[in-house]
Amino acid sequence: MTKEQKNEVIEVLKGKFSQYNNFYVTDTESLTVEQVSKLRRACFDKNVEMKVAKNTLIRKALESLDSQKYAGVYDSLHNVTALMFSENAKEPALILTSFRGEKNLQKPELKAAFINGDVYTGDENLKALTKIKSKEELIGEVIGLLQSPAKRVLAALLHHHEKQAAGVEAGAPEAGAAEAPAAE
Repeated sequence: MTKEQKNEVIEVLKGKFSQYNNFYVTDTESLTVEQVSKLRRACFDKNVEMKVAKNTLIRKALESLDSQKYAGVYDSLHNVTALMFSENAKEPALILTSFRGEKNLQKPELKAAFINGDVYTGDENLKALTKIKSKEELIGEVIGLLQSPAKRVLAALLHHHEKQAAGVEAGAPEAGAAEAPAAE
C-alpha cells in the first residue's frame, strides 16, 4: 500500500470517527470469507457500517482527531480488526450476539466499544452493551414517566365528574348542595 493510499484510508476513517459517536472494534481473525460476507450483510440490514483496516491506520486516524479521547481504544488494536459504526449504540452488539449465537461461534470478538465518549474493553462487556438504551428509548421513558401522574389525575377527575353526572340524573343532590330539611 502506497503512502497516498494509506493517507486516503486514514482520511476515510477520520470521517467515520467524526460522523459517529459509537463504534465497535472487533476481532474477525478466524472468520471465513463467507462468514465475513454474512456479517457485512447483517450490518448493512441494520444500518451499521463495517470497515476493515490496518490497526496502525486506525490508530493514526484516532490520534489525529483526539489522542486523549480515544486513548482507551489503542490497546485493542491488534490482530485482524473490523470496525462497526452505528448511530444506535446497541445495534452492533445485537448483531455480534446474534451472529455468534447462530452457530455457537466465539468470533467476531468484541475488543472495544466507544459509546458516546465511554470506552468498554473486552468481550465480557458484549452482553451489557446489548442492553444499552438508545437516546430515543430514554426520551420515551422519561415522557411516559412524566405523563403518568397527569393521566392518573385526569382519569380521577373524569371518573369523579361521571359519578356526579350519574348522581344528578338519578335525582341525587349535586355535591356541595345543601340537603332540604325533612318534613315532620
